[in-house]
Amino acid sequence: MSSATQSSVNRLKSNDAGRNMISDYWDRIFTANERNAQVVWYNGAALNPIFQAAGLEWAHGEAFAARLSAQKLEKSAQLAAQEYGYVGELCSYARTHLGTALLARQAREKFDKGIVDNADRDDLASRLPMPNFIVNCYAGCSTGQQWDDMTHRLLGKDTPIFNVSLPFLWGNGADAGYLKGKEWEEASDYVADQLYKLIDFIEAQTGRPFDWEALREAMTYIKQAAEIRREAMAMCANMPAPATFWDWIASVAHINFLPAGPELVEYFSKIREEVAQRIANGESAIKDEKYRLYFDGIMNWNKLGTLAKLFAERNVAVVAGRYTHKPFWQEPQLIDTDDPIRGMAQHYLLCPTNHGFQTIKNFTKNDCDFYGLDGIVFHSTRTCRAFTGPQQMLARAMKKEMGIPSIFFEGDVADESFYKGELLESRLEAMLEAIDVRRSRNFIASN
Repeated sequence: MSSATQSSVNRLKSNDAGRNMISDYWDRIFTANERNAQVVWYNGAALNPIFQAAGLEWAHGEAFAARLSAQKLEKSAQLAAQEYGYVGELCSYARTHLGTALLARQAREKFDKGIVDNADRDDLASRLPMPNFIVNCYAGCSTGQQWDDMTHRLLGKDTPIFNVSLPFLWGNGADAGYLKGKEWEEASDYVADQLYKLIDFIEAQTGRPFDWEALREAMTYIKQAAEIRREAMAMCANMPAPATFWDWIASVAHINFLPAGPELVEYFSKIREEVAQRIANGESAIKDEKYRLYFDGIMNWNKLGTLAKLFAERNVAVVAGRYTHKPFWQEPQLIDTDDPIRGMAQHYLLCPTNHGFQTIKNFTKNDCDFYGLDGIVFHSTRTCRAFTGPQQMLARAMKKEMGIPSIFFEGDVADESFYKGELLESRLEAMLEAIDVRRSRNFIASN
């Protein structure tokens, strides 16, 4: 990293402690089979409080694919999936995880035969423990809803599987709206009923009664952490921004799938404290902040550092984004900690790919207004059709209704071969020049 880049990036120091929390979580997962712990593989919504209350270990497929990609260790899993027959256009989260399932199954078969293969231990992609059962709870994405069924078949159909169906929120009814209307209420009841059935399924798999008090306790911690996280995010409306989209990316794992306990609340409390202290000190996340942008798209995990540096070097604060600000327990007021199931069901419906266009447009407009944003960067995620589907319409609407320009760049969540860095750089610079021209004209008009 150049000295110029180092001076322009000011990451939240409180995120450093979060790395150990993630490492500890995965270390526990990797030893689950050896400890005879029951393991559930799942994808989609944050079902982990239910698993935690049931005394299970849980491995989230997307999270592990993202981890491999961020550490640039995804190639062996993607090659295994390719050789098995999964095409490169398949969601790279799913493709990476399916390859992981193949490698993990092979490693387990060797272990059961008494074969100790150090190569398996060195290859992170092969270290996931075999699941005792599988749960799917995926919103807004047809691939996600089939992903665990593919895993089930790949593992030989011997592993029990349970599917929670999450209906799409079209928002077309006369009374429809965000968190309101007949569609919302009926969908909430429908998913809540399935969560009770999921708990029945888990009781049958574990052979022990579900610990409802443990669930209430876990959701109390999650609600507290979510409230603190939202408060810290809102502080970034301050100019200059005390934290950026990249800081919130670094804390996604914690709010999405790590165990719920006092350490989770403490972690986000320290983030909030640091953000508040930065505002008090006049300290910014980006040196000489000049532009404030919105990022629409799932993170390109291979390029996290690359993207953070690219924007910082141009004095751009990427302040908010659909991926960080619209999922992950983002409406904590919905959670009744004494009776949490319905509020949990509602959050599972609020995946940012599970809304009709009008809702996506409205909360994007609200964010752009609240955070004082100058433009939008759309990550056109090559293998994620669910996220990219409304982006062109959203770009046109934001330009027409708010005068906010946008650019698109191609990349992917876990396959770096789709990334087009030079295209992003040239388009970003062109947009920043256009923002300068617009500011100049507005200044002249106001004087």
